[in-house]
Amino acid sequence: MLIDNKNIANILKSKSLKVTPQRLLVLKAIINSKNHPTAENIITYVKKFNPNIGIGTIYKVLDTLVKNKIIQKVETYNDVMRYEFHTKNHHHIYFSDKDLLLDYYDNNLDSILNNYFKKKKIPKLNIESIKVHITGKQKLK
Repeated sequence: MLIDNKNIANILKSKSLKVTPQRLLVLKAIINSKNHPTAENIITYVKKFNPNIGIGTIYKVLDTLVKNKIIQKVETYNDVMRYEFHTKNHHHIYFSDKDLLLDYYDNNLDSILNNYFKKKKIPKLNIESIKVHITGKQKLK
């Protein structure tokens, strides 16, 4: 999904965040990525367009975007942190042999998980979301 600066600015404004060049560029890097980018991928993208933005600033922007629920962190194999821009509930499939993380949508699985945990009634826990993270390697014919 390609998105322009005006739409990204509207996303930031909807969360009452100031629209800055740094935030625009970081969020654009995530939204326009073909895969769930790592912080290093995002830094490379941002530096290509603005080499003067500091790495610390990029990490602060990432933290702000996560805190404001504009993006999400996704941990993968070997504890590598990746980022994504998605609002619809979904799960992940990680191909460890390709270092590829894909979104997985399954309403039936969501229903099974929600019903299971509704019956479990885990004490002192108010479940906000349930996500499945599947790790595997591509099947060879």
